[in-house]
Amino acid sequence: PVVVVMLLLCTSPVCATALVGFPADCSHLASSSPSGVYVIQPAQSPPRVVWCDMDTEGKGWTVVQRNTYNTEITWKESWTTYKYGFGNVRGDHWLGTEYLHLLTQQGTYKARFVVRDKANVTHYAEYDIFRVESESSGYPLRLGRLLSSGTDYLASYHSSGIHDNMKFSTVDKDQDQHSGNCANSYGGWWYDKCQNVLLNGKKYILCPPMCADCAKGRGSTSIPSPVPFAPQSHKTHTVTQ
Repeated sequence: PVVVVMLLLCTSPVCATALVGFPADCSHLASSSPSGVYVIQPAQSPPRVVWCDMDTEGKGWTVVQRNTYNTEITWKESWTTYKYGFGNVRGDHWLGTEYLHLLTQQGTYKARFVVRDKANVTHYAEYDIFRVESESSGYPLRLGRLLSSGTDYLASYHSSGIHDNMKFSTVDKDQDQHSGNCANSYGGWWYDKCQNVLLNGKKYILCPPMCADCAKGRGSTSIPSPVPFAPQSHKTHTVTQ
């Protein structure tokens, strides 16, 4: 089945470090650490359980979202549920819009969306800046330059508008530029009119040009690890400084 994974990596020379024993994000782990479940604590945040991807190029990626085409999650959750996150970090989940905000306030983060298609060919889109602003401003998305080749469907205008600089919308908080509420149909996301890219949808994932048939559940997308998110293969790692 189709799987979408969203990864963040700190690229600042020195990212903020929590003072209570947990790393501020996955980039603080030793490069020899295995991929798995860890506890992190971004600045001004309580401790948070996350999946750290130590296999993807660059290592130390914090996984903030994962969605399988036939997931049990509806993605049509409330503002508060999206704020604090839901799901299981070993499988389909949303880290939490508030945690995305706190995480990306610590320094400069880049985002990578990795796709492995039906032919087992891996593609990815990477942005040099990914930032989510505060709840008081509507959790708007700020993106930098697309570093990978191909058409930019998130930070440039297309038939359904643009996602960059859009506020986050949910079923109970409509902040899009559409006459209706896009989240009622598709789930929480940074909508304009409604979407060119949609990663938070049940049996509807839109991720051009990396996965042209994703919306129909064809192809396969995931982070490239030997056994992605296999609960029986990994232990929870607690890291202290």
